[in-house]
Amino acid sequence: MLAALEAISSRCPDRALRLRGTMPVDSGVEAFELVIFRGFSSSLTHPTAVDPDHPVLPAGSTIAAAELLQGPLTPGQEQVLSGPLPAEHFLTAAHWLG
Repeated sequence: MLAALEAISSRCPDRALRLRGTMPVDSGVEAFELVIFRGFSSSLTHPTAVDPDHPVLPAGSTIAAAELLQGPLTPGQEQVLSGPLPAEHFLTAAHWLG
């Protein structure tokens, strides 16, 4: 799903998608926050590998919700255009129009 969302985001340079969910770790599960912007995913809560072919989320991760944001992001002044909604909602490119 991330690859499809990244592909759509590369065509919407004025939008960012924030994903929230949980990911497995040695001690159980932890919450994560990820932002997809201009075709790339970056974790806000965990290290992101420099290699773009390395998955940002480990297997077993669960995406709970997604929010469409006006991009580029300005800390403290985020503008939510849509959501929180299931991430699958944003697999339709038309939903990125806000």
